[in-house]
Amino acid sequence: MRSISALLVVVGAATFYLYVLSSFLPPGPQHLHRRDEVEISDESAEGDPDMVEVKEYSLKFPSDLEELRELAEMLQFYKREHTGYVMLLFCSAYLYKQSFAIPGSSFLNMLAGALFGPWQGLVLACFLTTTGSTFCYLLSSAFGKSYVVQLFPDKVDMLQKKVEENRSSLFFFLLFLRFFPMTPNWFLNVTSPILNIPLPMFFFSVLIGLIPYNFICVRTGSILSEISSLDDIFSWSTLLQLLAIACVALLPGALIRHYSQNHLKLDGLKQEQNGGHTRRQDKKRR
Repeated sequence: MRSISALLVVVGAATFYLYVLSSFLPPGPQHLHRRDEVEISDESAEGDPDMVEVKEYSLKFPSDLEELRELAEMLQFYKREHTGYVMLLFCSAYLYKQSFAIPGSSFLNMLAGALFGPWQGLVLACFLTTTGSTFCYLLSSAFGKSYVVQLFPDKVDMLQKKVEENRSSLFFFLLFLRFFPMTPNWFLNVTSPILNIPLPMFFFSVLIGLIPYNFICVRTGSILSEISSLDDIFSWSTLLQLLAIACVALLPGALIRHYSQNHLKLDGLKQEQNGGHTRRQDKKRR
């Protein structure tokens, strides 16, 4: 019970910090809208004030692309006036989600691309992903080992066997699991201390193994922030960027897959993945 209480204290403190940080916002952008939700200019508003209303953006984690666009637009305003605040807020929110294994990192990666550009966003996303995953590893090691084993005994046992079978090529095995997530990334983060994976090896496997995924998300966010119409999607520039994304994503995975066929033992993982896929199909039929 002490470990659970301590973990709750950590989660509560982090939540309170993020709440305080997001509550004391500088004055934000306001958009003028007609009553029928059509955006208008300031000059038109002065001519007919009864036909307009002020719409303020709210600050929250995005759950779809529309909310992502609105959040990116608002933070772009803040970034021009309060660069340090936006960086601190973004890093804090990212580390919060990653440290406590909360889904939604893909939207934050896209937001990084929209706010900071493809290359600075990629470096930031890789750093935050690795740091947050390391925090998750440390939290699991300090507070959650026994509870993870109790909640997922079969999966932990299966992963433990595969880690021992691939101990001689453990780093490449970890890279394979990141490139081809037969097991969710959050589960790898919380079980790695139980599997006796050294922290430095864990750190670099996350840093390198998630580069393709981070690149895809960040580049997508950068492209989405530049698209204003459907015609922009089919421009040569956008199509070439999408082709580059596909190549960068596929090449490292192909190399790791080729290596794994000759050096790694993955039978149990493949059976687990196929079994999970079959169970999902059965549920859909029901």
